[in-house]
Amino acid sequence: MHTYPAQLEIRPLSAPPTCTVSVPGSKSITNRALVLAALASQQSSCVLTGALHSEDTEVMVDCLTRLGFDVRPDWPAAQITIGKNDSDRIIPAESADLFVANSGTTMRFLAAMVSLDSGEYRLDGVPRMRERPVQDLLIALRQVGVDAQSESDTGCPPVVIRSRGWTGNELTVRGDVSSQFLSGLLMAAAWSDIADEQVLIRIDGPLVSIPYVRMTLNVMNPWAFEAGWLDEHTLFVAPGLIGPPHQYAIEPDASAASYFFAAASITGGSVTVRGMKRDMLQGDVKFVECLEQMGCRVEYTADGITVHGGSLRGIDVDMNAISDTVMTLAAVACFADGPTTIRNVAHIRHKETDRIAAVAAELRKLGAEVYEFPDGLRITPRPLTGCAVDTYNDHRMAMSLALVGLKAPGVVINNPGCVAKTYPGFWEDFEKLRS
Repeated sequence: MHTYPAQLEIRPLSAPPTCTVSVPGSKSITNRALVLAALASQQSSCVLTGALHSEDTEVMVDCLTRLGFDVRPDWPAAQITIGKNDSDRIIPAESADLFVANSGTTMRFLAAMVSLDSGEYRLDGVPRMRERPVQDLLIALRQVGVDAQSESDTGCPPVVIRSRGWTGNELTVRGDVSSQFLSGLLMAAAWSDIADEQVLIRIDGPLVSIPYVRMTLNVMNPWAFEAGWLDEHTLFVAPGLIGPPHQYAIEPDASAASYFFAAASITGGSVTVRGMKRDMLQGDVKFVECLEQMGCRVEYTADGITVHGGSLRGIDVDMNAISDTVMTLAAVACFADGPTTIRNVAHIRHKETDRIAAVAAELRKLGAEVYEFPDGLRITPRPLTGCAVDTYNDHRMAMSLALVGLKAPGVVINNPGCVAKTYPGFWEDFEKLRS
């Protein structure tokens, strides 16, 4: 689909950009909608419009196909059709060996999903996936009668799920490592076969990335489930499908949009991202509020959201709710007046790489003063010097560090192709800042 060089030099902009860009559909919503549409396919088919074409969504499509679902992507049209499941099983295949690459949503969502039916399923991924935690999800599944085991003594993949369906309707899951565990359980609970009882999911300890759980509940809404919060530590799901949608539209990706908003802030330009709204399902739309605190002007229009760059100042911010944009803000912080402190994001150490340590290391190479602490970092601007920076095979590292090169000459991105995980066309869209 795209070819990428081993290295890519980012040339500084000759003038502040004034442009409008479009970003692809949300990866988070695409993968949630794929799971929900597949589970509902015994009732009807569904067409997902605005779907993201990326490595993560290709992996999900491939795994669902291996599970026996009729999944037909039309990538040029940004559509995926999930055909009607005519078998008498929720999961058509009684066994499958699934490769999830480094897609956390695919691993966590499908581990919960396949537990709904009788069968044996193995899920594995790339070496980094074998370092990403999943034990808390497996412990939760055991509470409803599922034999869910990690083949590793670290509690990471490979994972084997042996199940005869859920036999209980109450479970508890830790929330401090990944909200994806809870999201996977919520979607699976809607199809659990336990005499149509309400499922109660209790959260042990603090919950990270709460907007992603809200997103899951909102994506579930069109499938007409009764689900929500009983109190701040308990969610409920009432099983029983009322009427699945025949079509579902996916929002533009708010995390992807953050790079273009950040570009406006760093360069003093004005960038509009089409289709973005203040009240989107994705919490990452609130990234623009961080830029507003730093001195940018944010404009909400019928066409999208526009960020107008201004004189930047450092801020102190809790980014737990919008943690996928931590590295974007870290890049912006290099051009602010005064230090910026990012707090309460310890869980991003368990992402595609240890994102706190990685972004600290690479910004130091460029000349910034970075102090790393267990749940965040502080960036103090210093004169920057371009150099080759490593991306750790993490798409968000590549896209964030490219922002620095818009002003600092000599920034070279190693392995720029890692953006294919969620945004294959990023570099072409990034060039539109020069138009």
